[in-house]
Amino acid sequence: MKASLIIALFATTLFFISCKEQKAVNNNLIIGAGRMPNLTRDVDGYFHVVYGIGDSIMYAVSTDKGETFSSPAVIAVLPNLVASSMRGPQIAATNDGLAIIAVNKSGDIFSFSKNNAGKWSQAVKVNDMDTVAKEGLMALAADGNNAFAVWLDLRDKHNKIVGARSTDGGKTWAKNVIVYASPDTTVCECCKPSVAVKAANVYVMFRNHLHGNRDLHLIQSADGGNSFGEAKQLGKENWALNGCPMDGGGLVINGDGVPETVWRRKNIIYACVPGQPETAIGEGKGCSLESVNGKNVYAWSENGEIIVRKPQGMKVNLGKGQLPLLKAINNEHVLCVWENDKQVHAEIVSL
Repeated sequence: MKASLIIALFATTLFFISCKEQKAVNNNLIIGAGRMPNLTRDVDGYFHVVYGIGDSIMYAVSTDKGETFSSPAVIAVLPNLVASSMRGPQIAATNDGLAIIAVNKSGDIFSFSKNNAGKWSQAVKVNDMDTVAKEGLMALAADGNNAFAVWLDLRDKHNKIVGARSTDGGKTWAKNVIVYASPDTTVCECCKPSVAVKAANVYVMFRNHLHGNRDLHLIQSADGGNSFGEAKQLGKENWALNGCPMDGGGLVINGDGVPETVWRRKNIIYACVPGQPETAIGEGKGCSLESVNGKNVYAWSENGEIIVRKPQGMKVNLGKGQLPLLKAINNEHVLCVWENDKQVHAEIVSL
């Protein structure tokens, strides 16, 4: 315990020395040094960012609609923290505060929660079988106090999609549920799943491996994640690929309660509502989306540059980086957060 505290204090000291103030590069803000940022917005309109640096889980908050962020702080030290290649801490806002999950190289997922008084809880294990999340690919979403985590899971030796529900904002987790197991042995082994929660509806998007195709599928639970229905392919075409593209996609639930998706096939970025044909919106990888006032905003990386596509179709280049994430500020602005050169960037985009 003392060793962990010393490591945490040391990491914090190093970080504050290296990042005394946030810098603006072009029009974007550098939140801090680190990798694999994840982003959420709470009911008060505050934006919370979590990411990894070494074994430290870092956290920063913006209380002014993304204009500035607090100095990053270490919320926990997780030995052998995984934070690279779509793998990193995940965050979601709940009624009671914040929930964060992070995974170590052994394949165990741990949850940390912050109450509205600002106190962080100690780590709670999410997976109920040891070392099954060795791929390190996972996602987290919440609505109210209901949170749902999903990950690639190696129990029974083959990768499948497994999830767990928390009804107290991430303080405790229910027995793990197998969300989907492929009849062709495994799902795609190196692609990050996505999850979205609205009331009792839980939607999980993942890249499958069926008949030699690596296509995105969506599966729904109508009972809070206790059970799931049939997984359905997104889009009408297939991607036959003998290998893993290492690319997941983006999933949100719009204001009408309908899931919206964005994902990559070959080098093309597609968007679609489940059951409808896909629409090509650009070229690149590492895509995400946000629903703003009934319209979608998309982001991805193209030739190493961050591209944001506004609802009118206009594209904005934010500079170099990868794996952008979007959250609405209001009906006229979104906040985009991404990684570049082991630093976490943020920029406000006018719609």
